[in-house]
Parts: sequence; C-alpha cells; structure tokens
Amino acid sequence: MLEMKGKKAPMSNPQFVLVHGAWHGAWCWDEIVSRLERRGYRALAPDLSGLGSRAAGTDLDSIGLLTHVADVVEVLRNAESPVVLVGHSYAGMVATSAAGQVPEKVAKLVIVDGFVPEAGEKAVELLPEHVAAHYREFAEASGYVDMAPRPVKNLGVTDQAVIDAVESRLTPHPAMTYFEAAETGASEVEAPAEYIVCSGWSSPFVAGKGRAEKLGWTVRDIEADHEVMLTNPELLTDYLVEAAKSVAP
Repeated sequence: MLEMKGKKAPMSNPQFVLVHGAWHGAWCWDEIVSRLERRGYRALAPDLSGLGSRAAGTDLDSIGLLTHVADVVEVLRNAESPVVLVGHSYAGMVATSAAGQVPEKVAKLVIVDGFVPEAGEKAVELLPEHVAAHYREFAEASGYVDMAPRPVKNLGVTDQAVIDAVESRLTPHPAMTYFEAAETGASEVEAPAEYIVCSGWSSPFVAGKGRAEKLGWTVRDIEADHEVMLTNPELLTDYLVEAAKSVAP
C-alpha cells in the first residue's frame, strides 16, 4: 500500500493528488496539503516507490519510471473524482504519463517546474545536455542503481536553514527512472493542463515550458526557486487553488 499524507473528508471542491520529485517524499507537500485543506480542498500526497517513507529496505535497482507511474495510477483509481493532478520536477514524467493512462480520473493536470514527456521519451533526454551528462555519470557510478541527492543550493534556495532541513530528508533516487521511457505522454492527456514555471533560478526545464506552450497549455510564471512548496508554500497554494477553480465539483 502507498503511504500518503492528507485527508479524504467529503467536500464539494476537487481533490488534489500531489506527486513529489526526485530524492523527495510526500513530506515536501506537508505545508501545501495543510493550506489546501484549510481552503476547503482534499489533498493526497503519495510516497513514490523507494522514496520518502518507502525508502528504507527497498531495492532501488528494481524501480523505474513505470513503477512510479503505476504508483500514481493506483492512487488516481482510488481517488474521488474530480482530481487535480500535480507533478513537481521529475514527477512531471510521472504525472503526465499517469494522466494519459486514466484520463477519466483527471480533471486537470498541473506540472510545477518539471518535465513534459511524450510517449517513448526518457527524462535524461529532456535535460540540457550538460545536465544530462552529469546524471549519466551519477547513474553509471552506482551501476544504474541510484543517484545521490543533488545540493539544494543548486535549486535556487538561498536560506541555509531551509537547505539544511531539506537535505537532511533527501534520499537516493532510483536511477532507472531517468533512463526508462514513458509509455504515455502529453499528447494523450485529455484534461486541461497548466505549466507553472519557477523563474527564480536557472531552471533546466525550459524545454518543458516550451512544449507546454506548443500544446496549448496555460503557462504561468512565478518568481520562486525550484523548492517553492517549501520556501513559499502560500504562493504555490494560491496558484494551485486558481488552477482548480475551473474544475467542476
């Protein structure tokens, strides 16, 4: 069973499913979940296989992108519709693919500063080449088992207290998730979609923004670093609530 943060109390507003990025866990959404619930929204945040509360005792070499997509598809199938599905960073791969597999469950897709894949694409292929080269190096060093957490300061975070708190909770990420191709992609997403750009750092996800624009998705720009759910949760909550307003209960 997936470990999840959040409540399932009946409400008239749509339900959020919040998917974390690489090295993180459901814990990174705690402040967002609390704020969404105070505003009258249900919110669930699953821990992906091998990460967060599911990191200990897991064979990371058995986990790929399709494992994580299956994690989210399971959550969606058990969720109360309509769902606003949110994927941050790496989880753009996961959420986009999951939305394409169970379109009847997703009323809106929101990608926060992350990947926007098409079927057959791998996450490592969607990174700028100099970044992709580092990821290949990290993966090769472990025999494609895992990739050690990246420094949080590289994500635009400047508050040392936040950096220390976040880095203490990061765990190695299953390497094959970046080297396994998506089975479904953005072109299969039937729901309206939004892309939120965090413009307060040097983001490697510029291609995601460009693809979202070409797909006709709504694109919103916020002045924030990549860890916006932790460094400015109220700002991101505002944007997520705005995205949910177009979803019929």
